[in-house]
Amino acid sequence: MNPSAPLHRSPSQTPFVNQILAAIIKNQPFETSISASASVQNTPQAKIPIWTTETVTEVLRFIPRFLFQSPRSIGSQKGFRHRAPLRQRSLKIESFKAQKGILVLGPAAHRNQEKINLGLKKATDFYYWVESHFGFIHSEFTCKEMALVLVKGNSLKPLWEFLRKMSRKGIVNTSIMTCVIKVLGEEGLVNEALAAFYRMKQFHCKPDVVAFNTIIHALCRVRNFKKAKLLLEQMELPGFRCPPDTFTYTILISSYCRYGMETGVKKATRGRLWEANHLFRIMMFKGFVPDVVTYNCLINGCCKTYRIERALELLDDMIKRGCLPNRVTYNSFIRYYSAVNEIDRAIEMLKKMKELNHATPTTSSYTPIIHAFCEAGRVVEAWDFLVELVEQGSIPREYTYTLVQDALKSSSQINVLDRKYCKKIEEGIQNRITQVMKMKPILKRETNLYPWKCLEMNVM
Repeated sequence: MNPSAPLHRSPSQTPFVNQILAAIIKNQPFETSISASASVQNTPQAKIPIWTTETVTEVLRFIPRFLFQSPRSIGSQKGFRHRAPLRQRSLKIESFKAQKGILVLGPAAHRNQEKINLGLKKATDFYYWVESHFGFIHSEFTCKEMALVLVKGNSLKPLWEFLRKMSRKGIVNTSIMTCVIKVLGEEGLVNEALAAFYRMKQFHCKPDVVAFNTIIHALCRVRNFKKAKLLLEQMELPGFRCPPDTFTYTILISSYCRYGMETGVKKATRGRLWEANHLFRIMMFKGFVPDVVTYNCLINGCCKTYRIERALELLDDMIKRGCLPNRVTYNSFIRYYSAVNEIDRAIEMLKKMKELNHATPTTSSYTPIIHAFCEAGRVVEAWDFLVELVEQGSIPREYTYTLVQDALKSSSQINVLDRKYCKKIEEGIQNRITQVMKMKPILKRETNLYPWKCLEMNVM
């Protein structure tokens, strides 16, 4: 795994960072040679501080990357999409399963607890070792990174003790607590994130709008809308020092539209979508100006629940208020019309996006239309749209390309394929596999992925 570039690179600092990281990974004591050579360079004649805020932060930031990740997660893509809904974790149940040899699912799956304990111990030792041996004064940046190491290692009791100790020194602030709440929510420890939110007063911090938005988003991710709504009602009280802003309502609206449809119950889905529209009207009544993200979340929710009239009303209102729609907006309509087999309306939305110059269509815009054409048996039009996509400089997904190819074969229209475009698509797919998966190009079957060679064989 290649580490990212450090925050501040200099010839005198990088070797010490690498030596410390090697000692941490190998579970070796911090070498006395580092201490001796560093003390020489810390003399008044040299005036070169070895351990700065950037270097200490760099060491603490690399510990979770090297020791906390499971072997399966190395090299995986970090995106905003999750295959399974996030749920509230129970550390007691996970520790019990680990002791009994039962597979733990979720964010803690396939993690090596021995390496996590090693990383937590070495991070704590390094944090206080730099302070005691070199007189380094910790700041809010190093304190934040150390707190995040404890959070990612799911070490909560040492986390509260560490924050309590640092708060006595006056280092802990609202920004640090907000980052802790955010990472706890990402780890699936939402109840602990809520506890950290209420502990802010204990650490002499006052929650601001960003802290409220962060904990509301964490609660919505595990579909705890009741507590999230209570926090919103608290912010809406007259004279409250942290009134809600546009982002507060956008978080709730997007969560109602996104997670409300994961219940699988039509009544619950309709109720969540009603709540989203209700919050949108309250937001407009209080004078907040919705942005393109707010409109996109609500339009996408309406399209997925087949409320196309309401979605079109929102699109018209969006344009009247001067908020220009983007590719995400039009893709919601294109996916809806393609799903209900109104392909001509989807093509109209695609043309409207290009004519009004609101956005440039990409693979996500063309793919639903191409799939709808294949399902409807209009395979020649599907190939024409695939060629149009390639001419615009985009490469379709391998599944889409194979689907069009199989549809043309089944309809005995394989001669429609053009050798030039086929070769360009196949090279683009292979380059994408090489870049994303970081592996050598895979050998492909000539008959399936190179149909133009079959054409040559037929001609010969």
